[in-house]
Order: sequence, then structure tokens, then C-alpha cells
Amino acid sequence: MYTDSICRGSNKYDTFAVNCGFVMKKSPLLVIFFTVFLDLLGFGLIIPVLPVFAKELGAGNIQVGMIAGIYSLMNFLFAPLLGGLSDRHGRRPIILISVTITALSYLLFGFTHSIALLFISRMLSGIGSANLSVAQAYISDSTAPNQRARSMGLIGAAFGLGFIFGPLVGGVVKSSFGMGALGLLASSLSALNLLLAYLLLPESIKEKNKERKLQLFSFTELFRVLQRETISGLFFMNFIYITAFSMMQITAVILWKEAYGLDEKHIGYMFAFIGVTSAVIQGGLIGPLTRRFGESRLLTFGLTGMTIGLITIPLAPGGPWFYIVQGTSMFLLAVGSGCATPSASSLLSKLAHENEQGKVLGLNMSFSSLARVIGPVLGGICYDIHHALPFISAGILMLGCFVFIVPLYQTLKRLNQ
Repeated sequence: MYTDSICRGSNKYDTFAVNCGFVMKKSPLLVIFFTVFLDLLGFGLIIPVLPVFAKELGAGNIQVGMIAGIYSLMNFLFAPLLGGLSDRHGRRPIILISVTITALSYLLFGFTHSIALLFISRMLSGIGSANLSVAQAYISDSTAPNQRARSMGLIGAAFGLGFIFGPLVGGVVKSSFGMGALGLLASSLSALNLLLAYLLLPESIKEKNKERKLQLFSFTELFRVLQRETISGLFFMNFIYITAFSMMQITAVILWKEAYGLDEKHIGYMFAFIGVTSAVIQGGLIGPLTRRFGESRLLTFGLTGMTIGLITIPLAPGGPWFYIVQGTSMFLLAVGSGCATPSASSLLSKLAHENEQGKVLGLNMSFSSLARVIGPVLGGICYDIHHALPFISAGILMLGCFVFIVPLYQTLKRLNQ
């Protein structure tokens, strides 16, 4: 099917597309993986330079927080819209448009000279990268239910790899060649992504839902979806563990620097370890693990690992034992996240109706984005009270996920999922 849809064109790219068709026939999801990876790589490139750059433009601390938060806020608002548009018009055109927006946002970022333009560039980047819900819907369209968790793991692996390489590359490029070069690099990667998607990505929807109502995030639509018990449980679990993980991300850097004396290089190693481990789990092991244990048990295992990992972060002693204890905490976090994230996405896609995959996954991604706005703020407030409180609080917060596990098991058993 995929090769046929690639080869139907009659332009100058046909020869290239036909030569690559066998790759797409075996795995059209490679382009989706690359799309998500470049989204996260571009985001990662900006992480180490955005606060400093905003300060150089004259932004105060509150403005820096707003500039950083607007990205996730746009994800929150636009993920349902892009998901609904993809239900109505197809996944392929929405992916192409969103990647184009991302490329333009990074180009503007690299050459902006005012706070207002910087703010706009981050808004555009947040809108463009809200295509993750479309990527998930594409995977749902293109895979059998029993292969879906493994395929959803591709997105998690792309997250992990982008999280590994983005900040490292961003810091080096900015310090060596300047902000303009960094903006050009991120924009060029998105342009390459656009070219590959245009040439190699076939449409995945057989019947488009032309009746799909289009809107930004809607609490009315959310409440309607949340009335379905298993979907609501997965939504809340996802929101809780992403909030908890986001609380850790911002405060762990401060803890490691202030309490244990780590420099930026060693802090980067810690996050790289999380990214590598999570990428291995989601990119290679999630399929066999799902076949062996099933999504529900794997989700429970992942949430348990994350809970223990979060609580033990501030308990590491000094000296050589620090790396042993902290490495164990990071391993539990990475493995837990690597198991929980694709399992939850796979279960959600199974429980959603065929003609609402984009909408439901988009609402879930909006919930995730809202968690990434709330989590760092909660973490900072807790850290001001006590350096261990963000991690203990995050672990306690994770316990809320288990409230939804038993009803989820019961409903899935009733539905023979």
C-alpha cells in the first residue's frame, strides 16, 4: 500500500521515491520517527541558550519564564486542533504544514533582536511541534493493535535521542558560531525533515472524517472524553507522571550543582544517561516486553520504577556512593518512563474509536503539555522550601497514578483488551 501511494506521483522526485519505496514498504514509520526526533532535537538545541539569550535581549526573570513556558502552552492549545485537522484532512498534510511552521520558527529565533520576536518564535515553535498527536495517530493508523506499543515506542526513543543530543549540540554551536548559526542549524534540520516527509510519507487514513469539528483545546470536549472511564484514567495517569517528571527536571540540576558540586558537563552526562536508557527501552525492548507482559502490567511496572527513582534522588550520599545511588535512581526513572509512556499511548489508541484517534491522542498530548507547564513551577516552589521536597513530593504524587490501575485492569478485562 505504502509503495503504491509513493509511486503514483509523476514529478521529478519519482525515481528517488521509487528507489526508497522498499524502505517505506517495510517501515513508513521511520519518517515519523525522524519527524519527532527533529522536533525534540530542535527543542533540545534551544534549551541551554534560551534563558541567557533572553537575558541578553533585556528580559527580566518573569519574562524569561513566560518565554520558556509559551512553548508548552502552545502545545497544550494546538495539539487537539492539529489532531482534529488530521482526522479531517489526513495525517500527511498536517505533518507537512506543522514541520514548515517549525522550520520558520527556528529561522526567526536565530535572527531575532527583540523580546517580542523571540516570544513569537517560541509560540510558532510550540504550534509546529504540537504535531506529536498527529504522529501518534499515524502510528495508530499504520500498525496492528498487537504491534502498537512497540511502534509507539519509536516516539519515546525519538524523545530520548533528541534529549541526548540537542542540548550538547546547541551549547557547542552557540558558543562557537553564534545564535544565527544555531537558528540556521535548527531550521535546516526541520527543512530536511519537510523534504523527507514530502517525498517518503504516504497518507495513512483510508476514510477521512469530514465531519470532525475543529477547535483549540476545549474543556467541553475534554469532559466529554473523560466520561469514558478507562480513557479518563489513562489521561490522569499521564498527567500525573509527566508533572512529577517535570518537577524533577528543573530541580535536579540545581540539586546536583549546589548539594553535590557537579558542573554542567557532569549534569549533561546524567541527563544523557536517562535519554540513552529510555531510547533503548522504547526503541528496541518495548516490543518483546509488551508481548511477554502486556501493556497494563508494563504500565504498572513503569509507574513503580518512576516512583522509586524520584524519591531516591535526594537521598544519595556524597563521595563515590553518589554516582552509584544516583545512577540507580536515573536508571529506574529512565526504565520506568520507557515502559509507561508507550504502554499508556498504546492502550489509549486501542480504547479510542477509529475515527477519533487524532482527537483523543491530541487531547492527551495537551494534558501532557499542561503538565510540563505546571511541573517546573511546582518543583521550584518546593525547592525553595527544602531541597529534597520536589523529589519526595513528586514520588508521592506518582502514587496517585495507582488509583486508576485497578479500574483500568477491570475494564480492559471486560473488553478483552
